[in-house]
Amino acid sequence: MNIAGFVKTSFVDYPGKIASVIFTQGCNLRCSYCHNFSLIDKNDGSTSILPEEILKFLAKRKGMIDAVVVSGGEPTLQKNLATFIRKLKYRGFLVKLDTNGTNPDHLRALLDHNLLDFVAMDLKAPLSKYEQVTGTSCLGLSSVLESVEIIKSCKIAHEFRTTLCPELGADDIASLIIDFEIDANYVVQSCRSTERKKVSRNQQDLERLTQWSQQNLSFSFRGFEVV
Repeated sequence: MNIAGFVKTSFVDYPGKIASVIFTQGCNLRCSYCHNFSLIDKNDGSTSILPEEILKFLAKRKGMIDAVVVSGGEPTLQKNLATFIRKLKYRGFLVKLDTNGTNPDHLRALLDHNLLDFVAMDLKAPLSKYEQVTGTSCLGLSSVLESVEIIKSCKIAHEFRTTLCPELGADDIASLIIDFEIDANYVVQSCRSTERKKVSRNQQDLERLTQWSQQNLSFSFRGFEVV
């Protein structure tokens, strides 16, 4: 496990629970709006946080920390992910995985072995814009679609979420919902400003999405000041 960041206490990353958040190093996507840009490239692990250090901290916080969120980067790129999660589960922590869904076999294995209590998958764009938004030209969209179906059929808490980045408008959200046949547990979240690109959100898009969310399309908002 190459762990590049650790938030000791979070009240927002695991719904209804007090959690610690682990950020793994390395991602196979290159989204322009990524707010964890320093985690995209893999490194040699020389500056990593040792898993043992995190487990030691969590042992001292047992009873105060309910859950651990494994985020990134993309956690499913980590070879020892399952081993590390087993250690968390053995110690009695709930585990939430944040994933981009590009490794369905790894995701399925974690679910089949009952290693996850919550899974959140980022849906980056409608299929027609996926490569544009993710900055990749060789992305296997079939893997993303497979992960969506795996999560839909799983027996644990889950959510799908899309960041309303500068490349997307209201019509793209509607297309995405249709492309992936999402009818529940879907969140549209605000895009943070980054050094790479300042975010400007078209107010009309936000107003249309708000209207749709109250009518025929079922989703919620996260991180917007006014919706």
